[in-house]
Amino acid sequence: MLTPRQNVMEVMKGGNPDRFVKQFEFFEFAGDPLSAFGAFPEPGGMSTDAWGVTTIWPEGVITPFPMHDDEHKVVKDIKNWREYVHAPSLETTDEAWAEAIEIEKTWDRESKWYATGIFPGLFEQMHYLMSMNDALVNFYEAPDEMHELIDYYLDYLCRRADIIYKYIRPDMLMYSDDMGSHRSSFISPDMFKEFFLPAYKKLFTCYRDNGAELIYMHNDSWSANLVPYFIEAGIEIWQGPVTNNNVPELVREYGGQITFMGDIDSGVVDTPDWTPEIIEREVRRACTENGKLYFIPSMTMAMAPGLYEGVTECIDENIDKMTAEMF
Repeated sequence: MLTPRQNVMEVMKGGNPDRFVKQFEFFEFAGDPLSAFGAFPEPGGMSTDAWGVTTIWPEGVITPFPMHDDEHKVVKDIKNWREYVHAPSLETTDEAWAEAIEIEKTWDRESKWYATGIFPGLFEQMHYLMSMNDALVNFYEAPDEMHELIDYYLDYLCRRADIIYKYIRPDMLMYSDDMGSHRSSFISPDMFKEFFLPAYKKLFTCYRDNGAELIYMHNDSWSANLVPYFIEAGIEIWQGPVTNNNVPELVREYGGQITFMGDIDSGVVDTPDWTPEIIEREVRRACTENGKLYFIPSMTMAMAPGLYEGVTECIDENIDKMTAEMF
């Protein structure tokens, strides 16, 4: 029996996997002092991260999101963004890394990948700092300043990578950058090519040069029109493609160049009124329509566990059933 790491590689290279990859089983987060996934508040609360972005999590809402009223918006004038945006300090000490170094000694690299993370990604950070509306308008009205701001964040991420790999050696990058709604990408392919393709290439090259062997992108949206650029940038797994992307068609067209991980929409299966029957239907559809290669069945949200108790386990159980049926 292949290890989870070996099995996912067989799926990605079009080889001989011995089962469906079961969602996120093939990797774990390395954990380090510099790569915390934002400063998320508790439900009902509010918090501000090191970039000055204030996030609120209203009661009864399933996830938090940055606030962009006049008081909390970081970039109030894109033409003078340097007055508002100040990268957090990357100063660190050997003592701060002691725990991460000890944990690395326990890693089983034959069994799993160990990931360092980037959240938010380059596009997300732009609208986190100024609001989605401002960011989309500024790509048209202030392209020079947007290029500068993207490069500023990119430089920070690359400097951060150099420090991470000075102390530990994660072999996977988990990069998070939601690029669309469930119906369209937020920006056109031409705009992605202009503003983000060069930055993606530089970022992923930086991580590869440091030791990352696998580039994995979370993006739970419709982004089928951007897939050629994801491939050109060096992304090997796109996690999060929602069903509206027509994932089986993407697998047929681009399989062998990129692996698609998702097609079990969290908005369908991970709900307060979820049922085993709904999950069985969606897992069966995803596995039978996409097949064994270049596809990993998983919920589209970023990571397990799901929002509602029992969902993740039920998905895994049904993936096992499809393995028994199809392998």
